[in-house]
Amino acid sequence: MKTALTQLVGVEHPVVQTGMGWVAGPRLVAASAQAGGLGILAAATMSFGELEQAIAETKSRTDKPFGVNLRSDAVDAQQRIDLLIREKIRVASFALAPKPDLIKKLKDAGTLVIPSVGAVRHAEKVASWGADAVIAQGGEAGGHTGSVPTTLLIPSIVDAIDIPVIAAGGFFDGRGLAAALSYGAAGIAMGTRFLLTKESTVPETVKQFYLNHGLDGTVVTRRVDGVPHRVLRTELVNKLEKSGRLRSVLYAIANASKFKKLSGLSWTAMAREGWSMRRERTLSQVIMAANTPMLLRAGLVEGRTDAGVLAAGQVVGMLDDLPTCHDVITGAVAEASEILRKLGQASLVQPRGE
Repeated sequence: MKTALTQLVGVEHPVVQTGMGWVAGPRLVAASAQAGGLGILAAATMSFGELEQAIAETKSRTDKPFGVNLRSDAVDAQQRIDLLIREKIRVASFALAPKPDLIKKLKDAGTLVIPSVGAVRHAEKVASWGADAVIAQGGEAGGHTGSVPTTLLIPSIVDAIDIPVIAAGGFFDGRGLAAALSYGAAGIAMGTRFLLTKESTVPETVKQFYLNHGLDGTVVTRRVDGVPHRVLRTELVNKLEKSGRLRSVLYAIANASKFKKLSGLSWTAMAREGWSMRRERTLSQVIMAANTPMLLRAGLVEGRTDAGVLAAGQVVGMLDDLPTCHDVITGAVAEASEILRKLGQASLVQPRGE
């Protein structure tokens, strides 16, 4: 299945595995790439040294193109971008778009820039700055998310910009891929579906915990890091939802101390990084953002469903298995191709009986 996405990136299928923190490591990314999709390595939760090692390991597992997800507001963003350029990484993806000078630097070096957006105005801005494509994420998606449903967001962004649009939020099979293509998207991006695969390094008990949740099993909360965040409904999340702001901030400060030890960052570096986020968040939200790395790590790495936060899209309620990345990607493409073939030769309007 050839689309503007496959032609741009050089992958076989128009399916993207998103850069989920603590989830999208070398094993998952390489498996997605080997299956013909675009795997994206999650670097936001890695130190610079860990990112170097992860890129090297991914390259040892596959010779196919893959991407790396970066935080443009990280204190060492320039150093990480230089690393991607040296390693000839095919795609740099961003949740918060980098400024035009960084986009130009990457593009001049041959690295494609694909930011994630949740609104038409954001898509128009990054397109004008030179982005090669965008991942347009609807409100159904897991993690940090907006409020506009995918079914409205995708066509509005497709109409507004002239670069490839990759649809995200609520996708898990070939029906979704066919629908996204009909809206004018060049492919789909999936997070929760790839989290729940055999190659995902998330503990098996946590995977089963995800599979036990229905369509009403997620909630969008601001109590994790001060901004809308779609996660699984758990006792901890319910507790955070009921806690006051002061308690949430004190809880976040405690987690900041834990993350400092884990990451090796100094308090000065963490303060600089926090200050760089002030453009988008209030001071109290910056402090609360310290919750995110440790709470996600507790659930997705340590298997602590009682003490961790588990990002999840609403699509979790549609999933009941743990396939391989190959089965996810090739199965979606095969199903979408058959749907489009049938629609191309049959009328959707049934004639009335005599």
